[in-house]
Amino acid sequence: MVFDDGGWDWPLWKWKGPIVTEGRCVYGKFFAGKAGFVSKDWWPDLCNYRRASRPAPAEGSIDEAILLTLAEHGSLITRELRAACGFDGAWMRSKFDGYITRLQMACRIVTEDFVYPTDKHGREYGWGWSLLTTPERLLGQTSPPDPSPNGEGNFERRWRTPQESFDRMFEHLRRLLPEATDKQITKLIK
Repeated sequence: MVFDDGGWDWPLWKWKGPIVTEGRCVYGKFFAGKAGFVSKDWWPDLCNYRRASRPAPAEGSIDEAILLTLAEHGSLITRELRAACGFDGAWMRSKFDGYITRLQMACRIVTEDFVYPTDKHGREYGWGWSLLTTPERLLGQTSPPDPSPNGEGNFERRWRTPQESFDRMFEHLRRLLPEATDKQITKLIK
């Protein structure tokens, strides 16, 4: 849409936020460092597998400082988080983005929503800034309870093992992508 003042708006830029806030998806850099959506139904398995295959941030590490900063503030847009963590010097943006990508790949940070800058007329524009948070804050507990018989005819709750989560995702993707190789499917999950 072109405005009278010569500005323009492309509504397709705005589809990401509603999918995250109203839909049943989680958004972040989850696929070889590239952004994408994961169904909230499948998120617990991805999170379970990824967290088991990537060590928790070490005490005193930059990764831990980022997570503690998010825990303190709840959610922050990337530039605010970067400043709060002291990454405001020259050439720090791309270095910081690398930490955020690694934490998203480990399913420790997700995008809660998108915040859009406004022009001098008060209209939102651009691709939007990620409002980052932890999955626990956004979704609550991230590992799924899985009913299993306890021997007395009742069911007790237990967590899937990371391998069970991997196998479950692998078989689901195998059905969805019959032409994909095992290596391609594994790359999506890992």
